[in-house]
Order: sequence, then C-alpha cells, then structure tokens
Amino acid sequence: MKIVVIGGTGLIGSKVCGKLRDRGHEAVPAAPGTGVDTLTGEGLAEALTGAQAVVDVSNSPSFEESAVLEFFTASTRNLLAAEAAAGVAHHVALSIVGIEGLPDNGYFRAKAAQEQLIKQGQIPYSIVRATQFFEFVKGIADAATSGDTVRVPPVLFQPMAAEDVAEAVSRTVVETPLKGTVEVAGPQRFRFDELVAEALRAWHDPRTVVADPHARYYGSELAERSLVPDEGRARPAEIRFEDWLRRSS
Repeated sequence: MKIVVIGGTGLIGSKVCGKLRDRGHEAVPAAPGTGVDTLTGEGLAEALTGAQAVVDVSNSPSFEESAVLEFFTASTRNLLAAEAAAGVAHHVALSIVGIEGLPDNGYFRAKAAQEQLIKQGQIPYSIVRATQFFEFVKGIADAATSGDTVRVPPVLFQPMAAEDVAEAVSRTVVETPLKGTVEVAGPQRFRFDELVAEALRAWHDPRTVVADPHARYYGSELAERSLVPDEGRARPAEIRFEDWLRRSS
C-alpha cells in the first residue's frame, strides 16, 4: 500500500514512515523539505498520485494564535481536496486528547477546527488523539520556568512516548477507516508537577518544581482531568516513563 505521510520528516512522521516500511508498505514522507507544502498546496497532487491512504502528522511552523489556526484549516482543506482528486481511501490525522476542554488555548482550538473539517469531508477518516509526549516534558518545564522555579499545576497527567504515538498512528492507517476517533495514552498516570520534578532530577537540572494550582499550561488554567482521557476510553501505550527517562538520560 502506498501511504503518504504529511509531516513525514518530523519526530512522529519519521517514526511512522519507518514502522510502515517495516510492515511492507510504501511510506512516502511529504514535507516542505521534500517539495510538498500543504499550506500552499504545492506538490500535493504529485505526492498523492497512486496513494491509498494519507497520514497527517504535520505541525504549524508558528504557534501564534491566528497563524496556527490558518495553518491547520488551510492545509487540511488543501489536503482533503487533493485526496479526493487522487482517490485516497483513508485519511488519518493525529490530534490531542482533551481539546474540547481548553477552549481558551489557541492551539487546541485550531486542532478542533481541523478535526471538524475532516469530519465534514468526503474522505473516510480516522482521528487518533494522543496525550502529551514524554519528549515535550523539557519544553513544558522551560515554558513554565521563572528564574529557577518551575510552576506546574498538580493535575493528572498521562503522557506517552513518541514511539508509541507513531505505533498507534501506523496501526490505524492500515485498518478500516473508523469514521470516528480513537484515543491513546501512556500506561501510567502521574501528578503533572511530580513527573516534571522526576524528569529534572534525572537530567541533573537544578530547577525547583512548585505545585501551583493556578499555573497555566500554555495560557490555560487546567482542571484535574483536562489532559487525561476518560477512564477506560483510551488504548494504553506500552513504554513506561521511567524506562524512557532512563534511555533519555
């Protein structure tokens, strides 16, 4: 099967391509660096020729509120139109657990708009919602740092390894389209502040983590369950945080 991976040169996309090739599929990475720009539509028709399925794990080059909304809506419209013209039979998009619960988060609103376009389109689809990635923990800590203090809300947190995200996406794209959403999450639940503190200790980072119920997560104040799926709803990933942390350290 020929599967085009939009964002196929990035963290998740490159792993998805590798996993699909291991399964015997033709995985084609598509990104601006390979001559495919979903925002402008450049190179899309050529890349999708003969493709049976498309995976979209692309990300906006800018996280500014209006720019990220423009990226996800314009690129998704262009991609769905090109897929319809090429006869693509399955569209898989990577999204985020809990996007409806944080309406003041511009990035989450943009992902929700992307999901809505996919649901309204004519291409059979599957949406894979994942929790936050272990690989983002340092960036989250950096964004929450003031001086030598990291302020993080003590809410539930259930992140997962990028490797497991890629596995969920690559497994979904070769199955029958769900015409719906599946959620995946890490195998363990933590307190957000405790996980960040554990990671910083493992990395010999001297910053102090403070549990602050009003600390914001990229502009949003979190409720207890904002970042985790409902009980029993998500497929569990396999890689445990301590194992990933040991390797990353």
